[in-house]
Amino acid sequence: QVQLVESGGGLVQAGGSLRLSCTASRSMFSFNIMGWYRQAPGKQRELVAEMSDGSTIYADSVKDRFTISSDNPKSTMYLQMNSLKPEDTAVYYCTVKVGLQRRSWGQGTQVTVSE
Repeated sequence: QVQLVESGGGLVQAGGSLRLSCTASRSMFSFNIMGWYRQAPGKQRELVAEMSDGSTIYADSVKDRFTISSDNPKSTMYLQMNSLKPEDTAVYYCTVKVGLQRRSWGQGTQVTVSE
């Protein structure tokens, strides 16, 4: 298992920006999948963005507003979130997968977007 630590969450007004970071306990070069999910109160955890085998996917609700990226030498993954909306309020989790191992998850970071 890989240990993941998220940071960068907080309170922001609608239209604002935040950048989430996720630092892994080991090199990212072996990761097959790296991504971000979120879970709002009373809802299921949902995909936000994910990088896998050279391709990147985004949830329709965040396309053109959010960008996922990674800095492998720093073992850190990012989620740049722009034009934030109140409906983006959720706990955000980073996740990685190595080969056939189970996914590893971070502890989550709260993002709250006010009107």
